[in-house]
Amino acid sequence: MRSVNPAEYAIMVASADSRETNPAESRAPSIARALRSVGFGIAIGLCIALLRRQSVVTTLIYSICIALGCWFSIDMGRHLVAGRFKPTSAAGGGWPGWRWMIVVVIVGSGLGFIGGTVLGDVLTGQRTPWIALTRDPREAVTTLLFVVVPAVVITYYFHSRSLIADREAAVQTAQRQAAESRLRLLEAQLEPHMFFNTLANLHVLIGLDPPRAQAMLDQLISFLRATLSGSQAVVQPLQAEFARTRDYLALMQVRMEDRLRVRFDLPADLAQIPVPPLLLQPLVENAIKHGLEPSVTGGRIEVVAARSGASLVLTVRDTGVGLNSGTGDEGTNFGLRQIRERLATHYGGAASLSLDPAGDAAGGTAAVIRLPLPPA
Repeated sequence: MRSVNPAEYAIMVASADSRETNPAESRAPSIARALRSVGFGIAIGLCIALLRRQSVVTTLIYSICIALGCWFSIDMGRHLVAGRFKPTSAAGGGWPGWRWMIVVVIVGSGLGFIGGTVLGDVLTGQRTPWIALTRDPREAVTTLLFVVVPAVVITYYFHSRSLIADREAAVQTAQRQAAESRLRLLEAQLEPHMFFNTLANLHVLIGLDPPRAQAMLDQLISFLRATLSGSQAVVQPLQAEFARTRDYLALMQVRMEDRLRVRFDLPADLAQIPVPPLLLQPLVENAIKHGLEPSVTGGRIEVVAARSGASLVLTVRDTGVGLNSGTGDEGTNFGLRQIRERLATHYGGAASLSLDPAGDAAGGTAAVIRLPLPPA
């Protein structure tokens, strides 16, 4: 058989084992871990064959056998040690700590090297001259050190990387939780704003038309009851957002009567797409207050969802007085600022909100939200 440098296989040993030192990844199927070990064995075997100008097929057979032997020995060893001496670590991926892992790597590397070489002899029909090692104890110790020391060092390197990855995952989780908390805070600011405006309208209507004020109050109670559960979610189906907006417009129609006409268009294939709550209602409220109310005849509000490439486009269009009517005030920007901030928090730079003239004979304003569609 050709001469084999144990140090070259130590890299393969440590690489295969390092994938197992990550407690989170240890829950992956064993077949996937074995295949990764085979991949490392193939890569290193090819390097050895090219550098030493050995038979590629024979070298690959020994490389794969030793890789699988080391993977199996170290993987089984660390789980057995963790289960026997560190029960709490066994459930978390089988990492028993470095004191035990050094022993596992030493023993597992030796067993894997011997077992893999024997298996390689069987498959190739060659014979490894083990007698050369047994005759010279120093040669045997040197061979073992060439296997174990690089394995320990590289295992430490990959284990450190796995710890960094775990910390990064923890940071991402914390950032996601912070973003969700911020979304809830922004939504909590929007809801009282809408409630305050509605009560102000109700106060005016009480003096002008008490029966309509009573009907509006009843509709407001129903609206708040229906939307209470939806306000607790970070995201909800688009059809729920449309239903919430429809309820709000029904509330406004009690006050405006035939001065407010509405149209909804939600394609069935977009109904279940998740979106943050309270995206459309502030735009509808803005359209009524600054588009339709200043108009003597009122107008129409259209709420439309459409797909545009990889984006979901939500449009709230009114046929009111338009952006350049001079009726706006600072209050106009509150809902828009909140929506833009929530979009940035939830989607980063992938979402946008624009407010432009409608651009047709009916006039008015179109507020357009663009969101990235979730992967199919």
